[in-house]
Amino acid sequence: MFDPVCPSDLSPIRFGDKWSGMVIRCLRAGPRRFSELRVPLRGVTAKVLTRSLRILERDGLVLRRAGAGRVEYALTDLGRSLLGPMDTACAWTAAHWDELLDAREGAGPPATG
Repeated sequence: MFDPVCPSDLSPIRFGDKWSGMVIRCLRAGPRRFSELRVPLRGVTAKVLTRSLRILERDGLVLRRAGAGRVEYALTDLGRSLLGPMDTACAWTAAHWDELLDAREGAGPPATG
């Protein structure tokens, strides 16, 4: 998912916008600062990351904590409850990776018979 050659938008299952699911996965291990989120999310601009974080905060999935000159983002209990379904969606995508790539490239589904 975070590999630069991985087309993360290939997954037909979306959790919010293109980046929201990846932000949630980045916060799985605990709170992170904005600059720490930008490391694994290399392709996201600051503007887009800010928008995704605001949407996640608005929806009650992420908590923004400011204090002592630091701002950190963390998953709420509601946000953490999405990790299981996201793991299932990621496993499904991995299991069907080749079929998804073929479909995106216009090859269509593999022939059966």
